[in-house]
Amino acid sequence: MKSIFSIVFLITLSNAHFLAFLPNSDIISKQEDSTIKLNTMFIHPFEQTGMHMTKPKGVFLEDGTTSLALEKTKKFNHQAWSTEYKIKRPGVYKFFVKPDLYFEEAEGKFISHVPKVIISAFGREDGWDEAIGLDFEIVPLVKPFGLYSGNLFQGKVFYKNKAMANIEVEVELYNEFGLKAASDVHITQVVKTDDNGIFSFVMNHKGWWGFAALIEKREKEFNSKKYPIEDGALIWIKAY
Repeated sequence: MKSIFSIVFLITLSNAHFLAFLPNSDIISKQEDSTIKLNTMFIHPFEQTGMHMTKPKGVFLEDGTTSLALEKTKKFNHQAWSTEYKIKRPGVYKFFVKPDLYFEEAEGKFISHVPKVIISAFGREDGWDEAIGLDFEIVPLVKPFGLYSGNLFQGKVFYKNKAMANIEVEVELYNEFGLKAASDVHITQVVKTDDNGIFSFVMNHKGWWGFAALIEKREKEFNSKKYPIEDGALIWIKAY
């Protein structure tokens, strides 16, 4: 018979945690709406529950040289962070978060998820399929804005400029709609990359979808013991 601890541990592992990175919109078409508000939080997206998020190393636009000003906030009763950026000219804007390492005691590993989001401003759509240049990154193969529910999303996973085959990609909906999963195992969908590092997923509901490619190639010592680091390349996509 499993102990209560074992049951709780298994339930915890079945529900993925994502570093969410959500703007108020992925499309800017009016000057009065050109100030983008971005929230980042460590959460279970489908279940709409949160966890404490320490202050990230920064929220960056594209080249990663200048961090945007961060403000402490609360999401789902836990510490989170927000920032703003004024878009002044047409273009495709790529934002990402560089977090601090988080130790997940239940799983015995460190977690380092780097999410990005891509925004189209004032009708410009070119360059959405170009990488920022992160060590671990999902590059979209489908235009990542202006999508409908039911559209197929495809991405290509790169690690240090090399396409990564046979990598698991966890997928969850930011469930602000009160949807109920058929079971716990339905909460997080999982697909794998093919030999060319490409994955595919049909977004079957409107809303923000998080895609998290996961690898463990690094270690960090903690209390005189080495633990793996789970690196996550994330992208957030909105379906209408």
